[in-house]
Amino acid sequence: MGASQGVVRQLMLRLPSCLLALLLSFLAVGQQTNPVDEFFTRTSSTHTNNWAVLVCASRYWFNYRHMANALGMYRTVKRLGIPDSNIILMLADDVACNTRNKFPGSVYANQGRRLDLYGDNIEVDYRGYEVTVENFIRLLTGRVEDSVPRSKRLLTDERSNVFVYMTGHGGNEFLKFQDNEEISAFDIADAFEQMWQKKRYNELFFMIDTCQANTMYSKFYSPNILATGSSMLDENSYSHENDADIGVAVIDKFTHHVLSYLEGINKTSKANFKDFFETYNFETIRSHAGVRSDLFDRKLEDTLLTDFFGGVAQVEVMDIPPNPSVQEPLVKPDQKLAQEGVDDAFPRSIPRQSLSHVNPPGMSGWRLWLGCALMVGLVLVVGVFRG
Repeated sequence: MGASQGVVRQLMLRLPSCLLALLLSFLAVGQQTNPVDEFFTRTSSTHTNNWAVLVCASRYWFNYRHMANALGMYRTVKRLGIPDSNIILMLADDVACNTRNKFPGSVYANQGRRLDLYGDNIEVDYRGYEVTVENFIRLLTGRVEDSVPRSKRLLTDERSNVFVYMTGHGGNEFLKFQDNEEISAFDIADAFEQMWQKKRYNELFFMIDTCQANTMYSKFYSPNILATGSSMLDENSYSHENDADIGVAVIDKFTHHVLSYLEGINKTSKANFKDFFETYNFETIRSHAGVRSDLFDRKLEDTLLTDFFGGVAQVEVMDIPPNPSVQEPLVKPDQKLAQEGVDDAFPRSIPRQSLSHVNPPGMSGWRLWLGCALMVGLVLVVGVFRG
C-alpha cells in the first residue's frame, strides 16, 4: 500500500511539468504564422508597379561615359524585371553611331569590351534634341501634348515606385542639358511635388551622377522620396577608366560602383538600401557620395533594392462577397495556357475568398479553449500541492 502511494505521489509530482509542456506545445502551434494573412498584412512596400526614368543629358563624343552610365543602368533595371514599356530612356546624343566610334553601333563601359550596352535590344524613347528640360518636366508631371505616343509617357499612378536616374555635367544645384540649358534643383523639386499632388507615385528614388550632385536633392520637400548623389558641394565626380581604342573615358566611378553592386543581386534578392549605402567608399568612388532619407517613410533596412530597381507583380485584393453556392475556380477548365508563359494564363486580381482553402493551422477556437483549460488545471494542481 505504501509503495503504490509513493508511485502515485511521483506521478502527481510530474503532472505539473507535463501539463506545462503540453500547454506550451499548443501555444507554439497557435503562434504559427498564416502565410495568407501575412501576405495581406505585410508592412513592406505596397506598390504594384515599377517605372524607371533614365536621363543622359550630355552631348558630344567626349561625354561618351555619360551615355554609357545611362545605358548601364538601363540594362540593369531590365535584367531585374522592369519591362521596356515601363522604362523611359533619354539620350541626348548617340555615340553608338558617331563617326569617331571605332566599334559602330556599340557602346562599352569597360576596357575589355566584354558587354555591348547598346546592342540590338534597346528602346530609346527621347533622343538627341528631344532631350530638353521642358520635355523632362512634362514627362514627370504628365503634362504632355496629345500627340505624344504612349511609349513616351510616364503612365504612373499612386501605386507606382519610380526610379529617376540622371547623369551629365552639373554644378551647385544645377544640371546642364546638351550644353545649352540647365535644370535646377528647384525645378526637379517642384516637378516631384506635382507628381505627388497628382498621385503619380507611391515612392520615388532619385539618383544623380554629376559634379556637386548632392546639391540637386537639397530642395526636395515632397513625401516618400529617397535620394542619393555621387559628390558633395564643391566636389567633382570622376571617370572610372579610359579605353585606348575608343579614346575617351567609358564610365564614371560612382555609376560603375552602383552597377557592380547590382550585378550581385537578382529579382528575388533581399538586399536592402542600408547595406547598399554602406558600401559607399571615398577610396573607391573618389568623392563623398551622399544620401537623403528624411522624406522617406520606411526604414532603409526594410527597403529592398528591388523595390525600385526590379519589377513586381503584386496581387490586388478585391472585396467580392462570397457565394456559398458557387465556388469559382482560379483557372477555368477550358482556359488554355498562354504561349508566352504561365503567368499570362492566371487572373491579375484574385479574390481573397479564393485563397481561403490555403489555411495552415492557426490559433483556432478549440486550441484557445484547450490552452485555457490546461492553464487552469496547472494552477489547481500547484495549489493542491502547496496546500
